[in-house]
Amino acid sequence: MTFQELEIKVTDILHHEETIRDEKLLQICHLLRDNIDYYDWVGFYFRNGEKEELILGPYAGDATDHTVIPFGKGICGQVAVSNQNFVVPDVTAQDNYIACSLTVKSEIVVPLFVDGVNIGQIDIDSEVLDAFTDLDERFLEFVNKEVAKLF
Repeated sequence: MTFQELEIKVTDILHHEETIRDEKLLQICHLLRDNIDYYDWVGFYFRNGEKEELILGPYAGDATDHTVIPFGKGICGQVAVSNQNFVVPDVTAQDNYIACSLTVKSEIVVPLFVDGVNIGQIDIDSEVLDAFTDLDERFLEFVNKEVAKLF
C-alpha cells in the first residue's frame, strides 16, 4: 500500500466519531505496522503533564519496558527536547540510544504538535538498516498533523 493510500485510511480512522481517541491511535499503529513491511514497531509517546518525561501510549508491536522516558534520554527523549524529527539510520551508531530490542536496526521519531506545543511523538522501529527516507518523514508528519486534531 502506498503512503497516499495510507493517508486516506488514516483520515478515515480519525473521522470515526464513535471511536475513542486511544482506540483511533491504536488502529493507526496497526495500520502502519501491518501495511509497511519495514515498520516493525509503531507507537505514540505523550508528555506526562508538566513533567519532563514521556509516557507510552497506544502501540503495535512487541511489548516494551520503556513505558516512561525522561526528556533527553534516547531518541524519543531527544525529540521531546529538540522538537525536530530524528531519523536514525543505524541505532548502533547512537550514543544516547535506548535499545528496545536487539533486532532493531533503525528508528524514526516525529514530534506531534498541538497549537505549536510538542505534546508527544510517533516512534517507529525497523529491523532494517537505514530503512527510513524523506517520504517516511513527510508521511509521518501528515499522520501527526491529522492526529493533532484529536486534541
